[in-house]
Amino acid sequence: MNLERHVDNVRNVYGIPCVVSINRFTFDTQAEHDLLQSRMKKLGVPVVLATHWGDGGKGAAELARSVVSLCEQVSKPTFVYEDADTLWEKISKIAKKVYRASDVTADSKVRAQIKRLQDDGYGHYPVCVAKTQSSFSTDAQLRGAPSGHVVNVREVRLAAGAEFVVMICGDIMTMPGLPKVPSADRIDLVDGKVVGLF
Repeated sequence: MNLERHVDNVRNVYGIPCVVSINRFTFDTQAEHDLLQSRMKKLGVPVVLATHWGDGGKGAAELARSVVSLCEQVSKPTFVYEDADTLWEKISKIAKKVYRASDVTADSKVRAQIKRLQDDGYGHYPVCVAKTQSSFSTDAQLRGAPSGHVVNVREVRLAAGAEFVVMICGDIMTMPGLPKVPSADRIDLVDGKVVGLF
């Protein structure tokens, strides 16, 4: 399950405790909540149902208490890569440790661009990966928590002002990242009331 991989990454790759928060919507079923509770209980991870989308801050109060409790626990956070690693080492470690890829590839033009950024003094910058949110791989159709796939870096962008390097992997639309029909299209003011938010 995808969620179990995320929990494993937070706890075992980054070394920090976590809580799973479920945005509880009116169309959710009890069976869905029970399944998530059961799977997370096996991992020893607390699950909190939150309704802040409809109840504001009050709907996230229990989640806030749970997060504060976790913050009070002693933990030793770890990082996926070292600052001194090269840009290629950084993307390789992210791909292999977080996404469970077997390898990272890039064509000669992209590799030359990465080398140029490294040589120009940007190698100490953190690496941000832009890829599909639908999979741990770069293939949106490869669901669940796949392992052994190959991550292909198809483009590299320097965000010099923000001080990081973006590795574009697979077919992904970057900022602004709006859907084809933004939610704002459904929002309106009718008789002094806002409609279409939920």
